Amino acid sequence: QVQLVESGGGLVQPGGSLRLSCAASRNIESINVMAWYRQAPGKQRELVADIAIGGRTNYASSVVGRFTISRDNAKDTVYLQMNSLKPEDTAVYSCNARLYSGGVWFLEWGQGTQVTVSS
Repeated sequence: QVQLVESGGGLVQPGGSLRLSCAASRNIESINVMAWYRQAPGKQRELVADIAIGGRTNYASSVVGRFTISRDNAKDTVYLQMNSLKPEDTAVYSCNARLYSGGVWFLEWGQGTQVTVSS
């Protein structure tokens, strides 16, 4: 349905910022929900933020006020701006697309990008 490629991860000091990008292989305008998840070592994968077609956003309580998700339909790209990063934000961040078609939900995942917050 759609291939997703994340970029922008890396090593950053506490209090720093990073912007993750998720480039899609097709137009994302009709994809119902685009989301970012993360998984830290030894922990379950958790939803970080998602954004629906109409622009409605949803955030995990731990990132509210620090992270911002956005989608640029013209560039087929979803972004996650991460500010005031903390060591507990360290994880592999993955992009997710949820498409509803023909009565079925289709889920696609990117390969993930590592974010490490450390001094």
